[in-house]
Amino acid sequence: MSDLLPVPEARARILSGLAPLSAERVPLSDALGRTLAKPLAALRTQPPWDCSAMDGYAVRAEDVPAPGARLVVVGEAAAGRSHAGAVGPGQAVRIFTGAPAPDGADAILLQEDVDREGDEITAREAAVAARHIRRAGLDFSAGETLLGAGRRLGARDLALAAALGHAEVEVHRRPRVAILATGDELVAPGGEIGPDQIVASNSFAIAAFVTAEGGVAIDLGVAPDEPRAIRAAIERAFAESADILVTLGGASVGDHDLVKPALEAAGVTLDFWKIAMRPGKPMMAGRRAAPATTLALGLPGNPVSSIVCSLLFLIPAIRRLSGRLNVEPERLQGRLGRDMPENDRREDYLRAALTRDSHGVAVVTAFPRQDSSMLRPLSEAECLLIRPAHAASGHEGDACDYLALPFPY
Repeated sequence: MSDLLPVPEARARILSGLAPLSAERVPLSDALGRTLAKPLAALRTQPPWDCSAMDGYAVRAEDVPAPGARLVVVGEAAAGRSHAGAVGPGQAVRIFTGAPAPDGADAILLQEDVDREGDEITAREAAVAARHIRRAGLDFSAGETLLGAGRRLGARDLALAAALGHAEVEVHRRPRVAILATGDELVAPGGEIGPDQIVASNSFAIAAFVTAEGGVAIDLGVAPDEPRAIRAAIERAFAESADILVTLGGASVGDHDLVKPALEAAGVTLDFWKIAMRPGKPMMAGRRAAPATTLALGLPGNPVSSIVCSLLFLIPAIRRLSGRLNVEPERLQGRLGRDMPENDRREDYLRAALTRDSHGVAVVTAFPRQDSSMLRPLSEAECLLIRPAHAASGHEGDACDYLALPFPY
């Protein structure tokens, strides 16, 4: 495990052992952001009958071949209240948007295109067959599958699912992600900070990622640099039935880096340690197989390192467990906003500004300072510029790849 593992291989090894979690039925009101475990088919036809698309009068087109035609109004139809009879020769029915078209009617005259006196109307325009009538099944028909398994449900999907006739949907269980920060130097925000301590910040970003991706974040707090305390916190994650355990800090090779032995002592078999990336090289990944499988990700303590590793490895893992079809971060193409030096054997993820040139092409300009302890540049960044391992020096305007950082990332 001493060799540096390329980012794609590391991600592939993490994902290879993961499968979508079991399914559960939830009401539509609780389904936002959840992933369908089974496809949704229409339980009904929409609209279930021919209906009016406008306010006006339902007529027979043959009765109104030209302006000046006169018809007798024999009834009214509104949404939720249809006209019981049919439209016969020389007749019309006052109709409103969404109302079922009466039998015999095959066109709608707009209300502004008629003059009415009592129960008689005079057309100002000719009627055209099928005009302003929505045919039954225009949107969908019973039995049609419209939402597939693996789709993450958004607001528009919930509206469609309701229209299909579903009060509940079958979705994959939310991944449970336990988050453990480690280090004597860490103090929770608002706590009393000693002369050699700093505020613990990483876990808030990690929890936000988990929530945004549809998971359940379990805060294990901060464990001091003491083997038994770290081991006890790890065991709490297993007791909480965590599908993923994320540790923050203690993943390097110093005398106070105690997470690796604590994970192994708790039954985690490490798959790899050290990745050919910057920031984030000292990241660990492994699994505890029994009594239930838990993925363990040991992220570096530096804030930027832990966040970049979360984007590249944790979020894809959450998506896979959630049943999503597309799990990997999307690499986008743009142009360098400034010259870049050649790169070494590690793939770089550089905080950068994102603009557009006069042709709409993305221009990615890396910030001059990239220290992995600095959160301010990360907050200001709009994307991460990707510099491949062993990349030659790049010049302003050269093609490049980047990862966008949209809200809430």
